[in-house]
Amino acid sequence: MTKTLRSALLCASLACARVWAQTPADLVILPAPAADWRIVVGHWESQAELTGTSVVAPKPSAEYARSSHAGASASGSGSLRQSVAFEWKDLWQSNLRFESRQLLDLRPYMGGTLEFDLDVAELSKGAAKVKLACGNGCERAVSLIEPTRGWAGKGWQHVALAMSCFVRENSDFSQVELPFSLEGSGSGRVSVSNVRITSAAKAGIACPDYRTESVTPAMLNESWSIDWWLPRHEQKLEEKRKLVAAGTPPEIVFIGDSITQGWENGGREVWQQRYAPHHALALGFGGDRTENVLWRLQHGEIDGIAPKVAVLMIGTNNTGHRAEQPETTAAGIKRLLDEIHQRLPKTKVLLLAIFPRGEKPDDYLRRLNERVNKLIAGYADRRTVHFLDINAALLDADGTLSRDVMPDLLHPNAKGYAIWQRAIDPTLQELLNQP
Repeated sequence: MTKTLRSALLCASLACARVWAQTPADLVILPAPAADWRIVVGHWESQAELTGTSVVAPKPSAEYARSSHAGASASGSGSLRQSVAFEWKDLWQSNLRFESRQLLDLRPYMGGTLEFDLDVAELSKGAAKVKLACGNGCERAVSLIEPTRGWAGKGWQHVALAMSCFVRENSDFSQVELPFSLEGSGSGRVSVSNVRITSAAKAGIACPDYRTESVTPAMLNESWSIDWWLPRHEQKLEEKRKLVAAGTPPEIVFIGDSITQGWENGGREVWQQRYAPHHALALGFGGDRTENVLWRLQHGEIDGIAPKVAVLMIGTNNTGHRAEQPETTAAGIKRLLDEIHQRLPKTKVLLLAIFPRGEKPDDYLRRLNERVNKLIAGYADRRTVHFLDINAALLDADGTLSRDVMPDLLHPNAKGYAIWQRAIDPTLQELLNQP
């Protein structure tokens, strides 16, 4: 990074900011000398810095990730890096991050474009996203799964994304450490070059409207969900049909994401003891956000039945996958409540607070979930919708989330599901016993 450009980005005086806001030079990330940017590769558990020509990140400790791989290599001449190759294998989340050694002011570029060239070598079992930071603890991503899978083996492709794709209310681009990152899931091999942020707006790949994404029905479109998500939906339709045909329609329906799906795994013993006698139906799908549940409800999952109670918990993937504003996630949950009431007008809804995540009370995503919970608590009318927050039962006295209850600090184990069952039982039984 040149001294002139660095001065421009770090300029603090109002007069200087006015001058550079008019015609800021492009922020060039590649090609660049190795000393200009800290490039790291890794996953949710560990990172490794690219200091030479190549680096491989340590494997995650989880047993299911023992065959995984995340690595990066740089090409160029001398100390100048022209391109960086990124390879990942069997990882639900991996990343290649270009971190600035000094905080950057990206506000002059908010009307411009993030541009780069991408060479996709292999992506049939993976997906890629582009991400950048939008303030302290805030990162925004745009999925490239659809175009990039079509580019595999076709050489370099130019990508342009409006900087507005990464802007939300309360975003702060005045002190940014991460101006560019690639996030991979599944398995893939790509190379990136000619990365820059310009102040000029250019036509490029469209991005979803974040203001309506949570309320717009959509199938889950992730590399790790494509093979199983729709077949699971069909399986649940058949499971429901068999219950009805047997004269034992479900009295309870659980609706949600992977935490709800876990009743079929870690929570199976509790489920068989407590909910199977009610012919309960578990409509939980790993990775689902509110819009994915909405799609499923609109495609038959609760049609033709009249359960006494529907237990709804959703939203942690809205916050976790895209750090969504709490008001937007809450709007998605409200849309689901309306859909459930329309299709099941006589069913009581037990709306659960989104479970805590992250080890400590100050975890960024946990705080987002808590803000959502404060909003959705107001949806309860004590007639059709009943709100219940059982999060204290899952936490230690100091607010710490124990791995003894949620080993990955997100999904309950058998002990966690037993706590969940005991905590909702009084309210659930009351609702089941109502006329």
